[in-house]
Amino acid sequence: MSDRLQLQFDFLNAADRLKSVDRANVLMDISRPENVAEHSWHLALWALIMGAPDGVDLDRVIAMLLLHDLPEIDCGDHPIHLQHDLAAVAAAELAAAQHLFSLLPTDLHARFLALWQEFEAAETPEARLAKRYDHAQPIFQVLMAQDPLEDHLAVVRDNLSTGRAARFRGEWPAIHIHASDLLNGGPGTADTDLRACLAFLAEADRLKSVYRATTLVDASRPENSGEHSWHLALYALTLADQAAEGVDITRVIRMLLLHDLVEIDVGDVPIHSANGTAHGSTATQDAEARAADRIFGLLPAAQGAEMRALWDEFEAAESPDAVFAKSLDRVQPVMANLMSGGGTWISYQVTAEQLETRVGVKIARGAPQLWPWVRAQTARYFG
Repeated sequence: MSDRLQLQFDFLNAADRLKSVDRANVLMDISRPENVAEHSWHLALWALIMGAPDGVDLDRVIAMLLLHDLPEIDCGDHPIHLQHDLAAVAAAELAAAQHLFSLLPTDLHARFLALWQEFEAAETPEARLAKRYDHAQPIFQVLMAQDPLEDHLAVVRDNLSTGRAARFRGEWPAIHIHASDLLNGGPGTADTDLRACLAFLAEADRLKSVYRATTLVDASRPENSGEHSWHLALYALTLADQAAEGVDITRVIRMLLLHDLVEIDVGDVPIHSANGTAHGSTATQDAEARAADRIFGLLPAAQGAEMRALWDEFEAAESPDAVFAKSLDRVQPVMANLMSGGGTWISYQVTAEQLETRVGVKIARGAPQLWPWVRAQTARYFG
């Protein structure tokens, strides 16, 4: 078990590097380039909100989107408006995928590589739907921005007319007509429900500008809550074997995609701040509930209630799925601190007792075999 866990965490720590790969797209507030990890989170959220037709496995789509851009750790982003040697890019990305997934135990290596190759081939219904969202999100990243950049608008125009999104005329006409009307200065043509979903997804972009106390594993900067949510969903996909019998990993992943959206309004409340009391205080919980009312209230009523129920379940941490999700939410910062030289343990002067009561208890509750291994890794800081 210890050797398997080491391989799983080797992969998860290597995956952290995706947070440092920038894309040509910018955030919707135009403040900085979007990075590939937070883009992957946003795409998975797009899939969760936009859904899948009957007969298409939505959770498989989400898993593909969590994995699909990991080779960019080695290969970088390839903007669609620039010329590329597509065969060379495909070969380089395959080599990168094989290398990265080879860090995993053999069964996960094979599974993740197969999912990635399925996405790339775009032949199954799930892969085609994943590609649809991957090609739609950047368009609305531009069109619904505060003040879209002219050169980015030009890319969108070419994309919709002759590029990869031109196929939406037949494949997803409602989105093509709506985007084209927005691009031409119109109000858009989407129905009320589609507008609500797009408004929610645009609001979610703000989570990429909420910074946490935890840093990236290379300690280069604070982690933001969007990329953190992607990393946690990847943790669930990778560490599913640590869950108790009966835990539904697909529901765990959905919870983790949503769990920090309230931080758009409330911000990050570090677990080790203010002696640990602020994190679970009544004031914080009330503020987060108000934020959940507002943010999930942007969605169509029935869908908003469904997503809010998932968030409430995560917060209550009573169901087996939520208990496991909470345990992963505690594990990931531990790994970041270990890799970054102590991180928040040093800045907040965390004691061994605090680590046990604030972190260990939660991890052990949802993943009892995981905490002893994780605790052993912290020995150089806590004895």
